[in-house]
Amino acid sequence: MDTVLYEFRTAIRTSNASLLASTITPAPPAHDPGRLYAILRSTNSYSIEADVRYGLMQNNREISLKKAQSAAWLDVYIAYYKVVVVLLDAEEKTNQGKLLEADWNRVYEAWKELVTTVIKGFNAGHFEGWTTPCLYVAVRCLREFAIKADEANTRTKGAITFNSGLQDDVVGALDKNDKLEDAARVINRIFGLCISDRYAVTNEPPIDSDYGSALTQCLNRAPLDESRKWGVYYITNMMFKTYFKLNSISLSKNILRSLNATASDLPNFALFPKSHQVTFNYYVGVVSFLDEDYTRAETHLAAAYRLCPAVPFAHKNRALILTYLIPCRLLTTHVLPTPTLLAPYPGLQLLFGPLSACVRRGDLAGFDAALVAGEADFVKRRIYLTLERGRDIAVRNLFRKVFLAGGYEPAKEGQGEGERLRRTRIPLAEFAAAVRVGTRADAREGGAGEGGLEQDEVECMLANLIYKVSDSFRWMHCSCMRWFCVGKGGVGYDEEGV
Repeated sequence: MDTVLYEFRTAIRTSNASLLASTITPAPPAHDPGRLYAILRSTNSYSIEADVRYGLMQNNREISLKKAQSAAWLDVYIAYYKVVVVLLDAEEKTNQGKLLEADWNRVYEAWKELVTTVIKGFNAGHFEGWTTPCLYVAVRCLREFAIKADEANTRTKGAITFNSGLQDDVVGALDKNDKLEDAARVINRIFGLCISDRYAVTNEPPIDSDYGSALTQCLNRAPLDESRKWGVYYITNMMFKTYFKLNSISLSKNILRSLNATASDLPNFALFPKSHQVTFNYYVGVVSFLDEDYTRAETHLAAAYRLCPAVPFAHKNRALILTYLIPCRLLTTHVLPTPTLLAPYPGLQLLFGPLSACVRRGDLAGFDAALVAGEADFVKRRIYLTLERGRDIAVRNLFRKVFLAGGYEPAKEGQGEGERLRRTRIPLAEFAAAVRVGTRADAREGGAGEGGLEQDEVECMLANLIYKVSDSFRWMHCSCMRWFCVGKGGVGYDEEGV
């Protein structure tokens, strides 16, 4: 414990936030892998309070802690010692294969007590704004321990040997994520703690009828660089992760509404760490994607991809962003991922490569087969329905091939070969034949009998395309025969297609 308290004094003296946060991290640093066991052996539950108090008061002149501040940090490190005791016990039993004996619920409750102590210290004003990274450690580990506790509870439920009927009644009624839900409520408190922090914008007191009260409020505000508001987006991102884990994505909208309501009081978003910006843009993009607001989703996901560095440790993050950005681009701008883009990501190449190739070729049967082959992964990532809409783009490319294969109108008198225009009237039967080839209907149905492709189905496909690109298409229905009229410039896309 002496090492921890020495680093604490150093961090307070030098205002080193990262060093201070590392003193309450429930994992040993790389340079001192045996730290937690050293803490466990250095004291016991009876003398921990006296040992920590002595360590905090030693050389107190250098750090100049007030009595209330020392008492607040004393409570934090006592709670930290309790976490170390139960954490090492749970880890040892887990490493020995005694999973049912590892009590991760005790670990979660002990860490929750530490988090509550830290929150009290901030609420009481004992911890300065520059110590906000301690909240990062508190939130991150609270979520991790909650997940482990829920997993342990799930294993315990599976080991119960009641008869099946009683087991359904008793065990089935228990919540699978009760600890994580509890952690979400605690993290929400920390979010409120950060977003409600007030800082002084100017040195002049606000105009108020009660000048003395206004001046006191202004003097009690921290300067911007020491405000807890710098932790808002980190805590928000942890809330997003927790809600997504709980499959309660709709609750994320409450967080976004709170941020929008206080946007004018927050520092400029571009001034926050890039890691905070990337994660926030990613989750806002995914939330918008699930709400089918693809334009907004593309904006945030593109910003996240642009800010995410192209380095090995960020490889996974870029792949996650592309998982939702690619379907967005497919619908909003009809742009497909290139092989060069997918090459560094074998997983994405396996998912989107076949689909992209089929869309480019207008291969409807291949598109359906690729969609079925990746259905489990698409549904898991919640992009199946969005990708399914990409079939209309494959149909468009197929019909475009019909238009290009139709050739040119006969040359008129005095018209050169290079001046001929493409055919602007295409019989519906040609589109029907193209759809039959694209879907391999003849091979599947064994011929063009009664089960063949209905003409009305082709008309519906054409009508949908006309509706979506009404500026480039015009449709004309004649009473004697059905023709499809296309504008002189074709379908409005360049010669390269998508």
